Amino acid sequence: MTNIPPPAEELRLLDAELRQLDARRAVLLRRREWLVHVLRTASAQRSVPGAGQMPPVWPVAPGAAAPRTEATAPGVQNVLLLLGGILLTVAAIAFTLVGWGHLGITGRALVLAAVTLAALSAPVWLLRRGLGSTAEAVAALGMALTVLDAYALHEVAFDGSGGLGYAAAASAVLSAAWAAYGAAAGLLVPRSDAGSPARPDRARAGAGTAARPALRLPLPCAVVTAQVPLLLWALAVDAGPHTLTAVLLVTAAADTVVALRPAHAPVRIVGLVGACVAGALGVLSAGWLCWSAAAPVAAARGAALLLLAAAIALAAARYAPKPEVALCASLAAGLCLVAGAGGVLRAWLPGEWTVPGCLALGIALLTAVRTPLPRPMRQGVVGASLVVQGLAVLWTLPLVAGTLLGPVALIERPWSGTPLDIRDAVFQDAAWPSYATAAPLVLAAVAGVLALAERRAVRRPASGVGALVLAWAAVVVTPVVLELPYGAGLVADGAVVVVALGVAERARRGTGGPSAPALTALVLALVTSVTLALVSLATEAGTIAVLLALAALFGVASTRAGLVAFTAPAALAHATALACAAGASAGLRPEHTALLVLVVPAVAALVAARAARAGRSAATVTVEAAGAGAALLALTLAVTDLPVLASVLALCGVVTAGTALRPERRRAGHAAAALFLLAAWVRLAAWEVTTPEAYTLPVSVAALAVGHLRRRRDPSVSSWAAHGAGLSVTLVPSLLAMWGDPHWLRPLLLGTAALAVTLVGARSRLQAPLVLGGGTLALVALHELAPYIAQVVGVLPRWAPPALAGLVLLALGATYEQRLRDARRLREALGRLH
Repeated sequence: MTNIPPPAEELRLLDAELRQLDARRAVLLRRREWLVHVLRTASAQRSVPGAGQMPPVWPVAPGAAAPRTEATAPGVQNVLLLLGGILLTVAAIAFTLVGWGHLGITGRALVLAAVTLAALSAPVWLLRRGLGSTAEAVAALGMALTVLDAYALHEVAFDGSGGLGYAAAASAVLSAAWAAYGAAAGLLVPRSDAGSPARPDRARAGAGTAARPALRLPLPCAVVTAQVPLLLWALAVDAGPHTLTAVLLVTAAADTVVALRPAHAPVRIVGLVGACVAGALGVLSAGWLCWSAAAPVAAARGAALLLLAAAIALAAARYAPKPEVALCASLAAGLCLVAGAGGVLRAWLPGEWTVPGCLALGIALLTAVRTPLPRPMRQGVVGASLVVQGLAVLWTLPLVAGTLLGPVALIERPWSGTPLDIRDAVFQDAAWPSYATAAPLVLAAVAGVLALAERRAVRRPASGVGALVLAWAAVVVTPVVLELPYGAGLVADGAVVVVALGVAERARRGTGGPSAPALTALVLALVTSVTLALVSLATEAGTIAVLLALAALFGVASTRAGLVAFTAPAALAHATALACAAGASAGLRPEHTALLVLVVPAVAALVAARAARAGRSAATVTVEAAGAGAALLALTLAVTDLPVLASVLALCGVVTAGTALRPERRRAGHAAAALFLLAAWVRLAAWEVTTPEAYTLPVSVAALAVGHLRRRRDPSVSSWAAHGAGLSVTLVPSLLAMWGDPHWLRPLLLGTAALAVTLVGARSRLQAPLVLGGGTLALVALHELAPYIAQVVGVLPRWAPPALAGLVLLALGATYEQRLRDARRLREALGRLH
């Protein structure tokens, strides 16, 4: 068997092994730092010609960090090459523009030809020697010289030709020459000599991926230059806007072909950017031509351009390598199709039917779901349809907002008279949209599409809610659009409220609880009821009838357990408005109408108690909040009449006290007490009572009673917590009033009360009554002795008070220690009291 050492010996062996591991780890870390330093130094030496000295086998100072460089060798190389190319280009431009006139025609041609050929042929020689960055810089210089050659050729041989035409031809030739130059450089230079070592991952790439060219600048520059020849030619021949738009779209098509080819990444990026920019400009121009055309033929020409743009986008989507690109391209194609057809419809149909026509086209795009197109393309076309439908819904928003918010103006002039029709009542102070006739049809169509999507389980919750909201909006604006009579419009809105409540109840039963459609239907019912109540303000009878019907309707709906949290507060709100309208109809003053409004908080307290017994806490909170709002409105109405305000406060206190009888609402008792106190104070203010004790004594009596009961239940409660507030409420205001009272009755009564409080505190050994009563009694005595003290001070000579103060200080100083002992005993005696 293995001989297991004792624990102490085994612990010693483990410690020794750990020390050896730590030492070995430190050696390996130093070696790793040295290897990193060696690799960095070797990389920097390879970038500098002639630097071939290798570092020592082991670092001189192991553990020391290598010096930090602020610029890498390739970065320094690129900066130097860039600066050199810029300086040479500037020199060539200066030679062409300034020194050109000093040479003859032959000399100019020879100089430019020699310099250009040298600059264009040098990169091939440099690439074969592995100097790729230098070759790129020289190639850029050579391409810049070709631009100068074109300029010089124009100045010498084509001076009489038009500038735009020559620029178009020169840019086309330069683009083709640069593309050929880039391709030729790749053919003349083997791949291994292109300036960078071949990478295994590129060798293993798929056959569809093109290899990187020997020179990276010529091909992207050729694509950039190819953007302008057609446009410059169109400008040179004074082409019209349709031709210019077609040129932009053709250029975008060519860029799309370049972007979809398996070319080098920079070429594809330049082609993609060019396609997006040229295509966007072409589509905007075509859309403007189509939608601003006055005749159908001109609109059709613009639509043809949009159709061309859609074809280009569809082709790009079909051959796009990524699904995201295909989705965006097909979405753009769908929008171009709808825009072109919509522009033609605008020229044929009246203006208000343009948007419905475009909406029909957008809905027709949904048929792409049934086509065998690839999934990204189908998604893009469906997205275009959704965009069109969303824009159509936004087009109807002013009408919907005016229908809902227009009746708010009737608050300033209630019962102004029966309007001509429901539109006159709603849009009396708002502008009527000219396109309103077709708005209900648009809303209904989009609602139908969403309902069908919900039936097919496509984003079911969102589709169902959207269909419900849009259908409601279509029904709400229909009476206004049809200019129904005023009474018929009110009935129609009331029917909308009833149907919305029915839909909410049905949705709640279908899901077994609150759901998004149920909550949406409830909110729509509430919004419609508010609009209906505002519209009914035009006539007195209509206001009372509508408010009574809404209060009854929501009251009946409150019998449903799932709706009571919303419908019960709505019923109470409409009942509050009904009470105000009834008071105004009866000719009551606002403060007397407040007494009618108080019926609502009383009913709310009863409904909340019933909901609490049924276990519906959410309904309890909302009902109580509605009742509190009605009570606050009653207080606001009664604030101008103090006696009525006192009665309203007292009645609110009664309702709150009844609420406090419920176990979970015990804290409402504090609010009830505060309301009763406020009612008493308001009543005293109405009687013009100015004696402060009349306001403070009831509070003190109630507070002392509560404190006494509290100490009986819990003897450990401090006397300050139980009686301090109750005593201070009366003693402090009475003291302040006493100093300004010239009569003797108030000091006598206050002193007697303070003496009684002091004696009770002394007998019960309570700190708060003893301190407050004794302090008040001392201040009352000081108040009574103040005249006599003033007389004595007036009789004494001026030196007597300082002399008396000095004697007192001497006496205190002589018995300082004894006074401290007495003060300590007094503090301890007070501390033993409660």
